[in-house]
Amino acid sequence: MKNFNDILIKPIITEKSTNLKEQDCYSFVVDKNTNKIEVKQAVEKIFKVDVISVNIICVKSKRKKPSHRRREGFTASYKKAIVKLKKGSKIASLEV
Repeated sequence: MKNFNDILIKPIITEKSTNLKEQDCYSFVVDKNTNKIEVKQAVEKIFKVDVISVNIICVKSKRKKPSHRRREGFTASYKKAIVKLKKGSKIASLEV
């Protein structure tokens, strides 16, 4: 079994993810080799909240155009999890 802190890499804080907080949904970058059940267990253990559902999206890498005297490259691919909490539950450390 994996360590819960290794499953959740970091929270995603964007305009879209902050709008999802009104619906009690939070976004995280997770380990590429994890599944929904492990994400649910990790969020429940770390933040002590009740999780209703977990949706996982694999975000592909994107091609970056070269800037002045630079080579072109790619952004990193990652796995994103959107976690829906029980109504009224909040993760206090992620509130802005």
